[in-house]
Amino acid sequence: MTEREKMLAGLLYDCGDQELITQWHKAKNLIRNYNNLDSEDMEGKDKILNELLGSRGRNLWITSPFYVDYGNNIYFGNNCEVNMNCTFLDDNRIVIGDNALIAPNVQIYTAFHPANATERFGVVKEEGFEFCKTMTAPVTIGNNVWIGGGAIILPGVKIGDNVVIGAGSVVTKSIPDNSVAFGCPCKVVRENN
Repeated sequence: MTEREKMLAGLLYDCGDQELITQWHKAKNLIRNYNNLDSEDMEGKDKILNELLGSRGRNLWITSPFYVDYGNNIYFGNNCEVNMNCTFLDDNRIVIGDNALIAPNVQIYTAFHPANATERFGVVKEEGFEFCKTMTAPVTIGNNVWIGGGAIILPGVKIGDNVVIGAGSVVTKSIPDNSVAFGCPCKVVRENN
């Protein structure tokens, strides 16, 4: 099993693997170019997003700056907007449904590390950089979802359809369909009709 296959399966993997590092650098270069384009250069943005993302539906708007790990593990539905300064650590799949509104400074994480330092690093070498060991869990966001500014969505979370996540929330557990939820940790506070 390759390190990428382990990564997508949620197993402990080595982020220093050459295939992963190559894709990571490619994504960083593409997103740097995206973030440096003139705001009105829609053709240039479309070209980069087509190369960067796993897939996207029609009418995707991402305001710069935008940050990703690999890019190719991010999947957007139709009519989605991502506002400025969002970070998607897509070490596993991030799937976003149709009509998603993602406010500024939202962070979506699929990667996490063992709590035990020995498990994270193993035996630390004296020379050279040693990447820590990592695990992942996918994040799924349903249709017609609004994620408020500054929200953080942790690995393994599923957000249902027709959900509003309040600004500044830390989403540690899945949120069911038709809910308004907020807080730290994020909790459902009422139904969303």
